[in-house]
Amino acid sequence: MDIEALRRQMEAAAAAMDFETAGRLRDQISMLRGGGAVADTTGLTRQQPGAMGLGTSQQRMTPPPGWVKPKKPDPMTKGRKR
Repeated sequence: MDIEALRRQMEAAAAAMDFETAGRLRDQISMLRGGGAVADTTGLTRQQPGAMGLGTSQQRMTPPPGWVKPKKPDPMTKGRKR
């Protein structure tokens, strides 16, 4: 398939609000323009929100097992030399 036909398909998919298909076509176009070999992207999925811990529904951070909260410094002796 040539780039122009893929571009038309991508624009039609975007107009139909089928952004998944439009994204796949955009990736194919960019690979063809880059001159690289065409890779099979059928098994690839984009990272889901929260998969790496960012944007999750967790309200609080949970410390790792074995972590102990450090002792608070004494404000009366902080910065004083004896």
